[in-house]
Amino acid sequence: MAKAHILVVEDEEDIQELVAYNLKREGYQVTSAASGEEMVKKTKSGVPDLVVLDLMLPGMDGLEACKILKSEPRTRQVPIVMLTAKSEEADIVAGLELGADDYVTKPFSPKVLIARVRAVLRRRNRQTVDESGVIRVHRLMIHPGRREVTLGDQPLDLTFTEFHVLQCLAQRPGWVCTRSQIVEAVRGEDYHVTERSVDVQIVSLRKKLGDRADYIETVRGVGYRLKE
Repeated sequence: MAKAHILVVEDEEDIQELVAYNLKREGYQVTSAASGEEMVKKTKSGVPDLVVLDLMLPGMDGLEACKILKSEPRTRQVPIVMLTAKSEEADIVAGLELGADDYVTKPFSPKVLIARVRAVLRRRNRQTVDESGVIRVHRLMIHPGRREVTLGDQPLDLTFTEFHVLQCLAQRPGWVCTRSQIVEAVRGEDYHVTERSVDVQIVSLRKKLGDRADYIETVRGVGYRLKE
């Protein structure tokens, strides 16, 4: 089976070449762009399987480029791995909320970047919808219709909000959910919750998970994810 086609969007030539070289060495097909504008043109002629997107770009920045990709029906489902500086914590959160899937901070190890790319592609390829609506991850079984959760053979007694916070994380194991994304998932049920209270709900969930509390991982300065 042919390897995925990856579009690398990076204006610094040496970094662009480094990323492209390592991806090609892993067998991926690689196309490069030096700006957000060039990225948009290239996605019109062919939709990639994944985009590695630098946030600091001349002209159209990475966040605007991300917004355009996610607003177009043809490219809405294309996963995005952001390249960011460590000081761009707010931009990481903004990118994730626009629909980016993961991020790697500069300076980065090519091995780490390749691992993130593989993980995002693997998760995307593995996404399936259970006809019954049941979510199964690790030893958790979540029944959205009945609002029931079991851990192994044991039912968990969760509050309304705890249930929806856990459901939000379990729908995309391994993917980071920002606090505001979790808030929106719960607000969709017409229930009041704030970003600050998300942390309280996470603490409570971990207590109820007991020795499986490590299923929920904290991504510092960004949010939470359910361990893959």
